[in-house]
Amino acid sequence: MSVGTSSGPGAQDAGSPPAASRPPGDLADLGIDPDQLPDGLVVADEQGRVICFNAAAERITAVRARDALGQRLEKALPLEDLEGRRWWQLTDPYGGLAIRVGQPERNLLLPGGREVLVSARYVRTRPTGPVRRLVVTLRDTEARRRTERSHAELIATVAHELRSPLTSVKGFTATLLAKWERFTDDQKRLMLETVDADADRVTRLIAELLDISRIDSGRLEVRRQPVDIGAAVGRHIQAYVAAGQPADRFLLRVQQPLPDLWADPDKIDQVLSNLLENAVRHGEGTVTIDVTATASPRDGEHAENAATSVTVSDEGPGIPEESMNRVFTRFWRGSKRGGTGLGLYIVKGIVEAHGGTIEVGRAPGAGAEFRFTLPVSAPAYLA
Repeated sequence: MSVGTSSGPGAQDAGSPPAASRPPGDLADLGIDPDQLPDGLVVADEQGRVICFNAAAERITAVRARDALGQRLEKALPLEDLEGRRWWQLTDPYGGLAIRVGQPERNLLLPGGREVLVSARYVRTRPTGPVRRLVVTLRDTEARRRTERSHAELIATVAHELRSPLTSVKGFTATLLAKWERFTDDQKRLMLETVDADADRVTRLIAELLDISRIDSGRLEVRRQPVDIGAAVGRHIQAYVAAGQPADRFLLRVQQPLPDLWADPDKIDQVLSNLLENAVRHGEGTVTIDVTATASPRDGEHAENAATSVTVSDEGPGIPEESMNRVFTRFWRGSKRGGTGLGLYIVKGIVEAHGGTIEVGRAPGAGAEFRFTLPVSAPAYLA
């Protein structure tokens, strides 16, 4: 427990445990150890001496609690702003305006130049009274940096993927407008078909970007309707056959009877489209799709046949074992055959928005195997 007593001003006589030795605020009443908190917590008393320095603060600042306890706050936690000014002298929490209640979170620098996110709260026993406790929270900036890097990578990837079709669209339309009379009808049709296909590609990329935004913010809406999952898979197979794939490359096995499945048909089509496209593009041999009744992914064996499971497998080289845990992350690509690397990330978000689960493994034929399971419960308004 990294909570201690200051031996300087403000310490109380022996007898009952001094107030400064207890966790600040209501933590003691709640039975919470400051070391259990995920963020760094530093508390100074009315004299500006540190009385609490939890384990997360130790980890973030690389300062030992026993060295910080009892020290003046500006010595135990010598923060500077990004312009090199000493933070505690600049903000003067004990001698500044009595109406202030704290400092909003901002980036500050620890000795050595390491950035940390810091916010502070001034605790007073009465409005405009003296500061009795200064509560400081610390957070590492690494998580924020990872998020910023991920967003930057997403923008760069989408911008790169958009450039190619837009360049094609611009080139063909400019050529047709400038030299319309020089081309035959067949040449015009070919160019317009290319423009149409590239426009579809741009639309898909924008849809992926919107889906990722909704998934990351938890705003992906699911509009549940009855879905015949076997028929949905059949439609996708027919589309591939119509596009030139041999019919015997696909094997669909549907277990009967299946429970009624309530899901968002458009989003389930998106999941099936991604998984089948991966199997066709990156796999080899027969693509097998098994649709079965199974236990609910949330209720386990206590809810027999309360979910529908779809397994898509191929006979290709499969996914290396060391890559299994990265398959559903952004920008993961199983091969160098194109794609944004966002499809499986979106698939996972859609399945989980339905309350389902998805996993990847090795198929019996040594290829890749994706299996997602969806609960079949009806919407609440029909329950």
